[in-house]
Amino acid sequence: MIFYLSCTGNTRWAAEMLSEATGERLVSIPDVMAQQEPYELSVDERIGFCFPVHGWRPPKMIREWMADLRFAHAEGHYVWALCTAGDTVGEAMDIFCDDLSRIGLHADSTYSLLMPESYVGLPFMDVDSKENETRKLQSSAELLNEYARQITNRQGGEHRIVRGRWPRINSRVIGSVFVKHLVNDRPFHVEADRCIHCGKCVSVCPARNMRMSADGVPEWMHNGECLTCFACYHHCPRHAIEYGNRTKKKGQYYRGKR
Repeated sequence: MIFYLSCTGNTRWAAEMLSEATGERLVSIPDVMAQQEPYELSVDERIGFCFPVHGWRPPKMIREWMADLRFAHAEGHYVWALCTAGDTVGEAMDIFCDDLSRIGLHADSTYSLLMPESYVGLPFMDVDSKENETRKLQSSAELLNEYARQITNRQGGEHRIVRGRWPRINSRVIGSVFVKHLVNDRPFHVEADRCIHCGKCVSVCPARNMRMSADGVPEWMHNGECLTCFACYHHCPRHAIEYGNRTKKKGQYYRGKR
């Protein structure tokens, strides 16, 4: 069983590749947020988790979902976790493993995977150049094949994490500020002259935080569920969604076809 959260497609791609390699079933976390019953595992089934890193931390949706996650008879099952990020991950996996231990699970192996950048919510951040995007996609595919072999073989003790410099400061200090002040849907708005009312942004929002208004214009619900993952921004075929003035003239990226 592989649980995953994906916003711009990077993590979904990794989860799908690992599912194909291991034969494990895929479970989209947004689809099972409300499930309360313990998960039943088949004999020798692995338990895997794939998620993006937001502000050097696991996304708040992941942490909230894990607080109520339960398995029936998970003892002895191989557990692994993989996070994707545009750069270093700090202590994101440490935080995830702490949350995992609170529900009685221990990660046998953990991994991070460098993927094309998609966070554009700060003035100095933009998507990667096409050259860097191509380089990251090629290297991530090679590395994921190696991870897949280890996971398939239930290899333990592998902790392939690119933590970067000052991981504790990034995750515990800067990450705390990020969660408190930058995970916010208020700056999002639609440029009416560009919007074609296709509803793509609403359909791809992993937090189910968007809807089409009576006038057919996308709107955010401002209910505290937004991940500020920019899935809506990146998937818009007309670049009609902006985040205040911070995304003006910036690029778009997601893994998949428009």
